[in-house]
Amino acid sequence: MDKTLMLGNEAVARAAYEAGTTVATAYPGTPSTEITENIAKYNEIYCEWSPNEKVALEVAIGASIAGARAICCMKHVGLNVAADPLFTASYTGVNGGLAVVVADDPGMHSSQNEQDSRWYGLSAKIPMLEPSDSAECLSYVNEAFDISERFDTPVIVRLTTRVAHSRGLAQTADRAERGLYEYKKDVGKYVMMPAMARGRHVIIERRMEALREYAESSPLNAVMLAEDGGGELPGVITSGIAWQYTLEALQSMGLTPGRDISVLKLGLVYPLPAKLIADFLAKTGRVLVVEELSPFFEHIVKSFGLGAEIHGKDRLPAVGELSAAPVRGAIESLRSGYTPPDKPVQQEMAIQTQAAPLPVRPPVLCPGCPHRSVFHVLKKLKLIVCGDIGCYTLGALPPLSAMDTCICMGASVGMAHGMDKARISQNAQNVVAVIGDSTFLHSGITGLLNVVYNKGCSTVLILDNDTTGMTGHQHHPATGYTIRGETAPRVDLYKLCGALGVNNVRVEDPFDIAGLEKAVREETRRPEPSVIIVRRPCVFLPTYEPGSAVTIDTDKCTRCRMCMAISCAAISDKDGCIQINRTLCAKCGLCPTICRFGAIVPVDGADGTGGGADA
Repeated sequence: MDKTLMLGNEAVARAAYEAGTTVATAYPGTPSTEITENIAKYNEIYCEWSPNEKVALEVAIGASIAGARAICCMKHVGLNVAADPLFTASYTGVNGGLAVVVADDPGMHSSQNEQDSRWYGLSAKIPMLEPSDSAECLSYVNEAFDISERFDTPVIVRLTTRVAHSRGLAQTADRAERGLYEYKKDVGKYVMMPAMARGRHVIIERRMEALREYAESSPLNAVMLAEDGGGELPGVITSGIAWQYTLEALQSMGLTPGRDISVLKLGLVYPLPAKLIADFLAKTGRVLVVEELSPFFEHIVKSFGLGAEIHGKDRLPAVGELSAAPVRGAIESLRSGYTPPDKPVQQEMAIQTQAAPLPVRPPVLCPGCPHRSVFHVLKKLKLIVCGDIGCYTLGALPPLSAMDTCICMGASVGMAHGMDKARISQNAQNVVAVIGDSTFLHSGITGLLNVVYNKGCSTVLILDNDTTGMTGHQHHPATGYTIRGETAPRVDLYKLCGALGVNNVRVEDPFDIAGLEKAVREETRRPEPSVIIVRRPCVFLPTYEPGSAVTIDTDKCTRCRMCMAISCAAISDKDGCIQINRTLCAKCGLCPTICRFGAIVPVDGADGTGGGADA
C-alpha cells in the first residue's frame, strides 16, 4: 500500500480497479474524461467508449444485473442523457454493485450550463456521495460499491471540476478480485412493467428509510464540534470542494474546525441525516450552509422544520464557483454583533473577489482546423446555422460568427428541421445543421431519421475530423478503434446516412473552398433531405499530413485582411503588416486559397526557412 499523487479522476479509476470492477463504460466529457482513460490502463477491467451516456449506463446496468461490479462515468449534462435508464435502475436495483460517477462543472469551464446533479439523487431516490479530494475519491468510490450491494441500489458519486482535476495524495491498495454474483431470473425485480414497478416503488421507499438511518451513523459524515460551542461564530454545513474552500477560509481567519468553530462535513450528500443535523443545530444555534450552485442542502435542512437560523444563498452566490474569500466574508457577516451592509452580502463578496482586469483571450479553433473553412463558407452564403456541441461550436465567435444556435448534443439536426417546419411557407432552405462525427453518432442519427421520416428538407453538414476532438481525441464507432487502440469495425457515415433514407449524400474536402461552396449551394436548394460529409482529419491526429510552410509576399499583400476573416491564430495584423507565425502555423494550406491577390506563398527552401513577413 502506497500513497500516490494523483488527479481526482485518476483516484476514481484506481478505486474501480481496487474494488474489483469488471465493466467500465463512458462517453467522454470534460471534466470526467480522464476517469475512463485511466481505467483503460487496467487490463482486468473491460472498458469502452459508448456512443452516448444512455447506452453507457444501460451497458453498466446489464453488467450489474449479470452479477459484476460496474462503473459508468460522465459529465453533468451527460447525466441528462442517461436519466431514462437511471430512474428505472433505481426501481430494479442491482446485483453486482453499480457506481455512476458524474462530474459537475461549476463555472462552466467547458460546458453549456452549470446544473447541480445533486437533485438527481433526490429525484431518482438514489444515494449520492461527494468526495472533496483525491484521497476521498478513492475511498468513496470503494464505499459506493459496498453501499450499492448492501442496499440494492445504484449509487451516484458526484465530483466537480476542481476535485476531478486537482492532484492529491491517495492511499492505494491491491485489487480485491471478485467473482460474479449469481444471476437469478427475477421478473418481478428486473422487468419494469407497471404491475412490477408498483411493487418496486414500495421497496424503494423502504430502502430510502434504511438509507436515512444509515446516514445518521455513516463514517462519510463528520461532525467537528467547537470546544465552547463556537461562541459568536455560526456552525457550518458543507461538503465536497466547498469544504476545501471553507477550510482555507477558516485557516486565513486563524480558526480550526472542531476547536474554534463547529463544522458538519457531509460525504453522503443524499439522503441527509436529519437527526444528526438537528443535533448539530441544537448545539450551534445557527448555521451557514456552504455549497456551490443551488441551495440543495439549505432547501432540505429548512424542510426539516427545526426552527433554527439557517443561512446560505442569502450570504453566498448561487452562480459559478466558490472560493475562500466569499466564504470568509459570509462567516464574518454572521459573527454576533456584525451589522450587515445595505446591499446584499453576496454582491459585496462578488465585488471584493473580483480579480484585476486581464486581457481577454477568447477561445479559437486551432491553426489548421478543418472546421474553419466550413464556417467561412456558411457565413459567406448568409445561412442560418444550427450548431452542436464540439470544437466547431467556436464557429459562433467573431470573426467567423457563423453559428446561430447551440443547445445540446445532437440538437442541431432537430432544430434545423424545426425551423424548416416553422417557416414552411417562407425560405426554409436557408437553414443548415452542423454536427461533428462523434456527436452525430452520439445523438444526431435519430434527428436525421426524423427529418427523413417527416419529409423535411434540411441539409446536414457532418464535420468528420475522425475523432472526438474537444475532449482530447477519443475514439468512437467511426474511427475504427476502441478505447485501448484495438482495431474495431468502422461505421461508414456515408452508408449510414443512406440507410436512414437520405438520397443525397456527398463527401467534400473542407479545404476545397470552391467545391464546398458549390456543394452547399446545391444541397440547400434541394426540396428533400441532404447530407454533406465534410471530411479531413484533425491536425493533431497522426494521420494528418501537413503541406508546405507559407509566408506573406509583402509586395503583393494589399492588407485587405481577408485572411484575418478565417480566424487563424497563426495569422496576425501586426506592426502595419500581415504576418504568419511559423511556430503556430499547421501548414494546412487554407490561407493561400483565401487570398485573392496571391500574397500568401510557399516559404523559400525545403527546410521551411526563408524571407517574407513572419512573426
